[in-house]
Amino acid sequence: MAEPVIPDSFLEGYARILGEAAVSGRRLTREELDSRRTLGREAAEAGHQLRALVRMHLAETRAAWPAPAPGATPAAVAAAADSVLAAMEQAVDAFADGFERAQRLTVRREEAARREFIDDLLYGRSDLGRLAERATRFGLRLSRAHAVAVATGPEAYTETEAVPRQVESAMLARFGGRKILLTTKDGRMVCVAPGSQPDVLRYFAKQAHAATDGGRVAIGRAHRGPGGVVQSYDEALEALDLADRMDLDDPVLFAADLLVYPVLTRDRQAMADLVRSELGPLQKARGGAEPLLRTLSVYFDAGCVAAETARRLSLSVRALTYRLERIHQLTGSDPADPQHRYTLQTAVIGARLLDWPAKEV
Repeated sequence: MAEPVIPDSFLEGYARILGEAAVSGRRLTREELDSRRTLGREAAEAGHQLRALVRMHLAETRAAWPAPAPGATPAAVAAAADSVLAAMEQAVDAFADGFERAQRLTVRREEAARREFIDDLLYGRSDLGRLAERATRFGLRLSRAHAVAVATGPEAYTETEAVPRQVESAMLARFGGRKILLTTKDGRMVCVAPGSQPDVLRYFAKQAHAATDGGRVAIGRAHRGPGGVVQSYDEALEALDLADRMDLDDPVLFAADLLVYPVLTRDRQAMADLVRSELGPLQKARGGAEPLLRTLSVYFDAGCVAAETARRLSLSVRALTYRLERIHQLTGSDPADPQHRYTLQTAVIGARLLDWPAKEV
């Protein structure tokens, strides 16, 4: 593919500077250096490549090389050549300085625009139609369904740090041609991918888990439209919060698998009433409600198998049996009775979600 033609205007005054330097041996003036920087900035803003521009200057130097004066001595010819090369060095250096400053400014503007877009995308703070238009600039087609994965680790991350860059490199090596957005938000790593390509987010989860030395990843459900990204992002955040409150140890959480918990807490007042009425009496036990609540939690997690529960709690089966009987005495509900078990287990889940008894409900 042919390179775009570069206008001669970016060489304005260059041949004259070389000619005067050959005659007088002078260096570039401050005004001339500023004009070179301005031309370099304009060339960068026009989208030209610095390599091609430098090549253009070298070709112009060769074409405009001053002929030696009649009768000039070899020493005079050498001095003139040295002055021309010195002027070329100054001119090209100033031109490149202006070019690179413009590029750095462009990069900063692009970064600011990208960050603004990400904030608007994940918080839904912009007009959705306008947001969809801006998304195409960053490789997303928001008219289609997208899903979001959020990864946490032992520390907060920014895009410039080693861990996010490691994950990004792995993702680009595997899915370079796909429409993926990788970023960080509030110290977490975030990946937005088409909902039709769940393998992308699973691979992100694998890479993020490894790069963070065992960090946790949550994946929201796929939703259509600009608002769908916000919804999926919120689901992923809620899944991470649930994992902390429910002591879930899965390294990768899928919001679709955790839908029962939001359903249970949709009527928060009803759940609080259940926790108070069903588990409130446990506060009368020696040591408070927490030890017996944990016993119930582990008992249900172990499938109501006494031996496995005792092993997980580092108790004897006899000690566990005593605790279960004490729970029955205090609450009037028998954990071993199928008729009572569902109510007790729902109350235990509610206690976790509401952070009871640490917080009053």
